[in-house]
Parts: sequence; C-alpha cells; structure tokens
Amino acid sequence: MTFGFAPSTASTSTSADLSAASANSVARMLEPAEWAAAGIPLLRNPREVVSGLHARHRPQPATAIVAVLDPDERLRASASFIRRPAPADGWMFRNALLAQLRRVIPHDLRRRTPVRTAVLLYCRDGDARWTEEDGAWMWGLRDACTLHGLRCGAYITLTRDGWQVLGEGRGGRRPSSDSPPEPVALSETPPPRTGGATSDILRRAAAR
Repeated sequence: MTFGFAPSTASTSTSADLSAASANSVARMLEPAEWAAAGIPLLRNPREVVSGLHARHRPQPATAIVAVLDPDERLRASASFIRRPAPADGWMFRNALLAQLRRVIPHDLRRRTPVRTAVLLYCRDGDARWTEEDGAWMWGLRDACTLHGLRCGAYITLTRDGWQVLGEGRGGRRPSSDSPPEPVALSETPPPRTGGATSDILRRAAAR
C-alpha cells in the first residue's frame, strides 16, 4: 500500500486558472508582422504628430497618449494617462484606452466607414525594439478603435533614443523621452485631458 497526498481541488483550479489567464494574455497581443499586415494607415507627417503630442502632454516613461485625428490629420482630441504596474494585457489596455476615448470624443459607430483615426503614443524605458508590452498596446488600440467606431492608426513608442512608428520603420531622434517640449505643430485644439477614469481602471486592475 502506498500513501500520498492528492492535490487539493483549490490548488488544482488555481493552477489551471493561472495557465488560462497566461494563455489569454499572450493571445491578446499582436506581433509586428500581424500589425504590419493589418493595413494601418500611414501618417503623412509622423514627426509633426509626435512633436505636437509631446509638447501638449510632456510624457514621462509609462505615459500613454491616445489621440484622434481627422482625415486631414488635424488633432481633434487627446488624452494621457499613466500605465500602472501590472502584467501587460491587451484587454486591460483596451479598456483603459476606450475609457479615455469616451471621455474626450463622441463615438462614430453610426458611420458605415470610420472617418477619424486614433493613434497611440507610448513613452517607455528601453530601446525602440518591439516588446510584448507593445504587442498588448497594439491589440488594445485596435480593439478600442473598433468599439468606438474609429480607424486604428499608428502605434508610436517614445524612448530615450527618440520616437519610432512600429511596423513602419519610420522614426527620429527628437523628440525623445528626455528632450524638452518643442513648439506645438498640430492645429489648435481644446486642452488635453490627463489622468481620470483610465488611471483608476489601471490602478484597480493592478491591485487584483
């Protein structure tokens, strides 16, 4: 006769839940090849967009800026918030971006074809190479745009090395996460929104 200890139901289910959560998190991100194949519209003047958002929001590492552009690439609305420490998850990022979009601009769900485009600028540490965190932001941006009736636009990283439009290979050294703001290049818009509900969403998710 042999004696042993069978794993408890609680520990077994916890392990299974963690595995499922990990698998779902991996599924909620986009690889660079998937992003490049998604037909994301190119920005005519990415440096102007980046410089304008940088001057308005003055981002520090872990700051995300979501902006809505009209067909002429004029800025219609923008909002920034801090990404709280938590595992990178596209679903959480989607909810955070969607909450900010709902605060600053009406949805376009009644239109047959999206007219306005949302772009995301994320200021972070490290270099410009793609990370899984970037993949989660890409997934979140694409899904948030679908739910708000917008076209999914560029995903841009801002690091000490400068800015980089991922999936396009375009970038520059200025502005960077360390550089002072340059004169605003984008057309005049209402003051940008910061913090608020999205920061609360991320804070609650990080505490779980």
